[in-house]
Amino acid sequence: MRRIRIRAGTVQAEATLNDSPTADAIWAALPLQGQARIWGDEVYFPIPVILEEDNARETVELGDLGYWPPGNALCIFFGPTPGSRGSEIRPASAVNVLGQIEGDAVAFKQVRDGERVAVESAEES
Repeated sequence: MRRIRIRAGTVQAEATLNDSPTADAIWAALPLQGQARIWGDEVYFPIPVILEEDNARETVELGDLGYWPPGNALCIFFGPTPGSRGSEIRPASAVNVLGQIEGDAVAFKQVRDGERVAVESAEES
């Protein structure tokens, strides 16, 4: 099981990556950093990883980590977005789900646009 640590503004969380090719590519690219962008209850930021859709999904679950191919962006989902219908969590377009936040993903509501986001391995060295 591969674990990562995400720091965004004052929020810190750990997440577990799945066994997808997208998760493999993100893991290989660590550490990553960028500036947070906010879209409803989603934090995303562009990363230097370019991937195609891989079992991409139109809706996701609370706490899912996704890769958004059109923007080459890593996304953290913690609630409805402007594209959601009802209580669903809907990305701007299909994303490759690559992992899940452990604990309370809603803490990411505290992240503000432009704050630094850093993602690194949380594995013991």
